[in-house]
Amino acid sequence: MWTKIAGIILRNRIAFIVAVLLGTLFMGFQMRNIQMSYENADLLPKTDNAYLDYSRFRETFGQEGNVMVFAIQDSNFYELTKINDWIQMGDNIKALKGVNALMSITHTFNLHKNTDKKKFEVLPIFPKQIHTKQELDSLAFIAENLPFYNGLLINPEQHTYNMLITVSAEVMNSPARVKLVKEVLEITDRFTEKYNLKMHYSGMPYIRVVNAENIKGEMYMFIALSLLITAIILYLFFQSFRIVGFCVGIIGINVIWAIGFMAMLGIKITLLTAMLPPLLIVIGIPNCVYMVNKYHAEYVRHQNKIKALQRMIQKVGNASLLSNLTTAAGFATFIITSSQILVDFGLIAFISITTVFLICLILIPTVFSYLPVPDEKQTKHLYNPFINNIIDKLIFLVINRRHTIYYIAGILVIAGIYGITRMKTTGYMVDDLKETDPIRQDLVFFESNFGGLMPLEVTIDFKKPNQVFKLSNLEKLDRLNTELSADPDLSRSISVVEAAKFANQAYYNGKASYYKLPNNMTKNFIMKYVMESTGGIDAMSKSFVDSNMQKVRLSFRVKDIGTQKMEAKEDSLYHKIEKIFPADKHQVTVTGSSVIFFKGNQYLISNLFSSLALAIILIAGFMAWMFKSKRMVLIALVPNVIPQIITAAIMGYVGIPIKASTILVFSVAFGISVDNTIHYLAKYRQELQATNWSIRSSVVLALKETGQSMIYTSIILFFGFGIFCLSSFGGTFALGLLTSITLFAAMLANLILLPSLLLTMEHSITNKTFREPLLQIYDEEEDIDSDKLEIENETDKSDARKNKPKNSF
Repeated sequence: MWTKIAGIILRNRIAFIVAVLLGTLFMGFQMRNIQMSYENADLLPKTDNAYLDYSRFRETFGQEGNVMVFAIQDSNFYELTKINDWIQMGDNIKALKGVNALMSITHTFNLHKNTDKKKFEVLPIFPKQIHTKQELDSLAFIAENLPFYNGLLINPEQHTYNMLITVSAEVMNSPARVKLVKEVLEITDRFTEKYNLKMHYSGMPYIRVVNAENIKGEMYMFIALSLLITAIILYLFFQSFRIVGFCVGIIGINVIWAIGFMAMLGIKITLLTAMLPPLLIVIGIPNCVYMVNKYHAEYVRHQNKIKALQRMIQKVGNASLLSNLTTAAGFATFIITSSQILVDFGLIAFISITTVFLICLILIPTVFSYLPVPDEKQTKHLYNPFINNIIDKLIFLVINRRHTIYYIAGILVIAGIYGITRMKTTGYMVDDLKETDPIRQDLVFFESNFGGLMPLEVTIDFKKPNQVFKLSNLEKLDRLNTELSADPDLSRSISVVEAAKFANQAYYNGKASYYKLPNNMTKNFIMKYVMESTGGIDAMSKSFVDSNMQKVRLSFRVKDIGTQKMEAKEDSLYHKIEKIFPADKHQVTVTGSSVIFFKGNQYLISNLFSSLALAIILIAGFMAWMFKSKRMVLIALVPNVIPQIITAAIMGYVGIPIKASTILVFSVAFGISVDNTIHYLAKYRQELQATNWSIRSSVVLALKETGQSMIYTSIILFFGFGIFCLSSFGGTFALGLLTSITLFAAMLANLILLPSLLLTMEHSITNKTFREPLLQIYDEEEDIDSDKLEIENETDKSDARKNKPKNSF
């Protein structure tokens, strides 16, 4: 099959080159349509109960994750000029397109009882401009003695003052959000620079914008770095700018195709998909290394360029197909997770890696057929004394120290299994950010001053209309609020209970001691005031009660306590709530962005374990199809599973938790590391017939033939993934560090352990089916019948005249 493919490619090389270039041009135009993701990733499937609860909540009460908060800590906040500037800053922000509402201590209202009209008048506490310090002190006293705002907008003990803005859903989920956040920062920066204060920022709109911009910047940085580092390593190996430029050019074409596919499929740039272009550079280069190495080796052997190119396709083609297929399969298994962010990543990675193989298979032989024959300098790497010395030492170990190798491998496995038992599962909302990241530091600031920021919503359905404002039910809600607010991880809630207390305080002329629920005597009077002031339910409580007054919402903010603690917290909340609101008479739901996050994280981890298992099964299936030997498949999996155990053990010993970003390492690394195994075993099997079935000779010759390429590609992969350690995102850092460690361990296992196992188990694994391989084995000295292959090239003609080969190509 590969003989025919080689003939087709080389006979139609111009057509293939033109097709690839036209396709690249088309994909380049498609790249213009690529978009950043400005929405929360859907980690849960749409059929999940938690997702359905959250959807129902948003349908009833609206979006709860669209608040941006910023705050200052200042013991001299109530200065006349400063307060006026703070008021002006808030007014300027409120006027921005996309800001639906704004609240701060100077942008609050108070309820004034109008006894003549028997209604509450909603009046702002602070005017647009304050003229005297005496006026300011009076207004500040009023605002700070309204318990409704304490803990929400101010923390008097810490002298911390909040400003909250609600962003419209339309702007929240569009690129316009970037512009809005930048405009807000420009306005707040003018205030903080004037008074030499530090502003702390948080909230989902802000975090998502900053992260999206960082992701975009890192994607370009990693593309440049991966190209640079692979180019440097390639030059050190091949000592040829021509080969380096050609290989980098091929990978650059693959990156254009990958981004083009993303744009065509409507896949947006997320934290995961942003890693794909640099990953393709790192993963694609080994294809170039194996093919160029084989081409140079064949040319040195036969001194015939076309013959060398044809044999390169014949001998490396099937192994490259299988190695790329296993790598693509490792990514494709993410498609089964039902998590949209992983499905998109797995799909585009599978398509892109397949494209990498096809483009390399087409361009490397066709373009090299036009280039001059490799000179002595370019083929010098085949005789690299340093690499060859390493391979000779490895051969010595394999032949003479196999028991030592097995002892070391056994010790590593035992230590690894123990390390795995120490692994922990966790996940935080800002887990991917470093401890020194401003977003993480500001989140800690808000947690210490206001009790957390992640929305946690408790909804209670009384199953009958007009139940919410019954005094008995309000008292139960107040009791629940008091009990839950005692939790140090939760903030005080905002609910109709607080609105009722606020109205009661206003009814008694603003006395702070009356910030409590009305009694039976005053409840009806107060409700009449509320109804008259708004013509219905008070505007403040519309977002907290449904239109039938059957469902009520208590809105809390929870600290970023991690998925494990959050799971226990959810169970505890249900237990506490159902003691006050029994499940047989009420429908209780705990939801919100915090619950969706931890449920999604748990779902993601469980599905990633499933995808890893599927990757191992698929790759084992591919290898079984290739080698037709079950025992050989088991032998081939051992040197690739042990590095996974070592990496998992390192995570356990060092304390790196299992989370979405770290579990991703195993599927990615396994799919890549098995490439070396396939290339080695393919060459090993080819050597069996050439050496008259000498296992020992075949093991040694295969190691000499493929060892150099395995070392080269592993070095490229190690440093290529290592660049991700420069990321400001912890998940990307972990992916780079752990994958580099895994691939380095896999290289050693494939160079040492795999040949040792072949020698030790030679009689049990080389059965009849293995003697009849799927791949055709070629005699190294056979001539290739290429009468039908005719290539016109002036350089080739000149070479042919010099070398006077038997056949004309």
